[in-house]
Amino acid sequence: MVYIGIDLGGTKVSGAIFKEDNSIIIQERMMLEGRCGSEVSDLISGLCRRLLMLAAIPDNKEMSIGICVPGIAYSRTGRVWAPNIPGWEDFPLRDELLKVFPNASITAESDRTCYILGETSQGIARGCQNAIFIAVGTGIGAGILIDGKILHGHSDIVGATGWMALKPPYTDEYDKCGCFETHASGTGIAFQARKLVSADQSYSGILSEIPVETITAHNVFKAYSENDAIAVKVISDAIEMWGMASANFVSLFNPEMVIFGGGVFGPASSLIEKIYAEAVKWAQPISIKQCTFAATTLPDTAGLYGAGRTAIISNLR
Repeated sequence: MVYIGIDLGGTKVSGAIFKEDNSIIIQERMMLEGRCGSEVSDLISGLCRRLLMLAAIPDNKEMSIGICVPGIAYSRTGRVWAPNIPGWEDFPLRDELLKVFPNASITAESDRTCYILGETSQGIARGCQNAIFIAVGTGIGAGILIDGKILHGHSDIVGATGWMALKPPYTDEYDKCGCFETHASGTGIAFQARKLVSADQSYSGILSEIPVETITAHNVFKAYSENDAIAVKVISDAIEMWGMASANFVSLFNPEMVIFGGGVFGPASSLIEKIYAEAVKWAQPISIKQCTFAATTLPDTAGLYGAGRTAIISNLR
């Protein structure tokens, strides 16, 4: 059996052939370069073929392909929704790949699911049977592994964590992406900083030197490191929300570990202890004492390792 893992992002696609222990034999990547719709599935097929060629494996060899998708993968239909890829609102990914590899087992999973599979197979949570991966980037999502099994839910939307209700009352700001994401994603951190800078005419701190509409989360973290008042307010609020959300996960699922990843962790990795201290206030007291918080040790490859693990698991079913 040949195991292929594919990690699809908004700008590139990475692929690898894996051993049964989920270690990588050979790895390659290709750029999307503005491709959309079936052009992207063709690129994935081409990457699989290139990996097989480099490993001197014939195309007709029995294989299992796991794909990490930046969105939602619908397990019953093999269709996917990936908002950053034009033409992938309801794309028949499995059917398209089966046209090229008709004898392959093809399984797509959401990126957050692949992140937790990657971390528990090759990362900081290796060997854990109960763990949560909170991915904080442009948005916020969570991969949830409980009793060694990935949670999917009724329609594969488990882990849409940005919609956690953490700060009443409800406001129109939450309509687009939810409460948690509005305050504590990379996009949300930038939004909150812009709002405070615009509202405070007397503010003359570091962020006032930047055109308000161009303030990014990176700017906010840099200003936070220099003790800027608005940046401290925005990041402190985000720490509170990351802690509250983590506490809810700990109280609900009793995990061994909560792992933070995504583009924001990164710069927020140094805040893990503060996030844990906040979570301790809110979480079930026995569960939180049994749980470790950590930053990802696979910042660039958790999705790829998770895709490989998906290929291996699907062959075992």
